[in-house]
Amino acid sequence: MADHDHEILVPHTYSAETKSTLESELADLEGATLTIAETADETLSGFETATVAITPRLPEEWLERATDLEWAQATSAGVDHYDLDALSERGITLTNATGVHSQPIAEQVLGAMLSFEREFLRARDQQREGVWLRTEGGELASKTVGVVGLGAIGGRVAELASAVGSRVIGTKRAPSSAPDAADAVYPPDELDEVLRRADYLVLACPLTEETRGLIDGAALETMSEEAVLVNIARGEVADQEALVEGLQQGRIAGAALDVFAEEPLPEESPLWNLPNVLLTPHMAGSTPHYYERIGDIFRENFECFADGELEGMRNRIV
Repeated sequence: MADHDHEILVPHTYSAETKSTLESELADLEGATLTIAETADETLSGFETATVAITPRLPEEWLERATDLEWAQATSAGVDHYDLDALSERGITLTNATGVHSQPIAEQVLGAMLSFEREFLRARDQQREGVWLRTEGGELASKTVGVVGLGAIGGRVAELASAVGSRVIGTKRAPSSAPDAADAVYPPDELDEVLRRADYLVLACPLTEETRGLIDGAALETMSEEAVLVNIARGEVADQEALVEGLQQGRIAGAALDVFAEEPLPEESPLWNLPNVLLTPHMAGSTPHYYERIGDIFRENFECFADGELEGMRNRIV
């Protein structure tokens, strides 16, 4: 353990409840002094001396003050809003929150698929209209779930889908490291095989230059007309214009969308009024246990960090 205390900063932007949870999780860390900012000014001054930050982002106005910063623990899995080159140049380690969201997102994906499979959306519409009209529900157990990105989140989706009885296929950069719940795994360049076979296509990949616009018009045409797209990755992974057109023209049967190219989703977006779309406001990863799990990751990483064993840190990005 280091022979001096590391100053850990929690910026003011978190809710009072979140800051209270982080304080209770981390207050007893040996070798650390925890500072929880309450105002924007306290955040700025805190970055002038902090060696570690638990933070939702690192905008330039914070980063330029952070002359002593050695490590930032992101509280999101996605890091596309961090300047990774700037962090690398300054020797600042970045770790993310991969794994924190896996259970709630996987449950939301399962719920979305069941909503389509068991006709819950139509049932709710008929309930509002006071219409008693029986529909024919399907069985998720007879369907193939395709997961684009069998990482921590996609892997948990695969486990829950498999537990219901679905056949699970998907893509992963290193297919040999895919979870056991996946029945067939393909490298990213064989995505078309997953598109053709999936009754439910779940996007669970990070947003990169390779995945931006991955599900475009051609991809939608490759999918079955009976297929449903579930996007809990990033809105830009799917070409939103092509998706709207595909949904309107029946190229796919429906979509459950938690993420969008522009958030909040603009009022004029056609997606609001499409009957074959289930919208949620980027909340799939929400859970009452979120910051407890962040605390677990941070404590594990802090031990490695304090001992100078950066290579052993969990979820290291930079």
